[in-house]
Amino acid sequence: MIIDHYDTLETRAPEMREAELFAALRDHLRAAMQAPAIERILDGVDPDTVTDRAALAALPVLRKPALMAMQSDSPPLGGLTPGPVGDYANVFASPGPIFEPAPRRADPFRMARALFAAGVRKGDLAHNAFSYHFTPAGAMLESGARALGCAVFPAGTGQTELQVQAIARLRPNVYVGTPSFLDILLDKAAELGEDVSSIRRGLVSGEALPPSLRAAIGERGVSVKQCYATADVGLIAYESPALEGMILDEGAIVEIVRPGTGDPVPEGEVGEVVVTPLNPDYPLVRFATGDLSAVMPGASPCGRTNTRIRGWMGRADQTTKIRGMFVHPSQIAEIVRRHGEIVRARLVVTSAGNQDVMTLRCESEADDPSLADAVAATVREVCKLRGEIEIVAAGSLANDGKVIEDARTYE
Repeated sequence: MIIDHYDTLETRAPEMREAELFAALRDHLRAAMQAPAIERILDGVDPDTVTDRAALAALPVLRKPALMAMQSDSPPLGGLTPGPVGDYANVFASPGPIFEPAPRRADPFRMARALFAAGVRKGDLAHNAFSYHFTPAGAMLESGARALGCAVFPAGTGQTELQVQAIARLRPNVYVGTPSFLDILLDKAAELGEDVSSIRRGLVSGEALPPSLRAAIGERGVSVKQCYATADVGLIAYESPALEGMILDEGAIVEIVRPGTGDPVPEGEVGEVVVTPLNPDYPLVRFATGDLSAVMPGASPCGRTNTRIRGWMGRADQTTKIRGMFVHPSQIAEIVRRHGEIVRARLVVTSAGNQDVMTLRCESEADDPSLADAVAATVREVCKLRGEIEIVAAGSLANDGKVIEDARTYE
């Protein structure tokens, strides 16, 4: 019998999934508030009232700069964990630096689900080419592979020739790592005349997988799927054999919000990925990844019923400096909030004669000739800069998640 899914959670009715996720979220919030920093962030919140996505969206968003500040003010982990650092199996670091604790339990990053969807099974030998030092990627994939009952060769990064030789002798059938490094390994194997044909499947992450690279890898006999995960929250979404978008993980609640805010966007609109992982050991709530994506309509043909997203679509942090002043997406969101006639807005920064020019394009159906002047005054108040205002029809702005577009060119 062929088992197509990792567990029955993947095929739940969407209504059942939503009810069970929010029941788990309420327990998660109670546990999270045992961590001093989370207790301060959620001060006054009654977990029993967070029963749906509207209630969740009312909670504050936690962003990476705040995380760094907490850990700097209260080292080593910023009061973001319910117990001391010694309770954990590992502590990793990602750029910032931000330190992430890894619990002692099995598969704490929930990576087994993505590996299973990529065709990895018990008894496989995985060649793990993710980094094993400082950052957690290597450990994340190893813990998932072990949970599936696989053996792992901890190759890490670099030493291409030695890695090719190890593959030729050990004959692993699975590769995990970045897609570009797999491409390099396959090229090096051909150059050295080494047989690495044992690798037939792979789970890749850490960078974009353009169709051309997927095809080039596939032409050499390796079928790869990709997953989307971060050091802070673990697995967020993964590809299945259907190769139609990325399916959200069952152990997290994912929202897509307007960049610079915590406000959910309509289905299909590009926004920032915000994740609440149901991880009692590192209980982040509404953690903003800084990545852009969008929800896809419908369910995957593979039978998994969870929401699909379009995968990684760029970065949401579009802060830019204009005439010596930083302008943030949150400031554009504040301008929109102050004018109910505006549906969406996009600040476009250009240059003329090596001088910065900023134009705020606002979607609105309001027939109000004074709106542009009112918005211009708000721009001056919020951004401390003067800018041009263009009122455009609703739906005119590109659906790419950009709130600030830097289109400057210099002579």
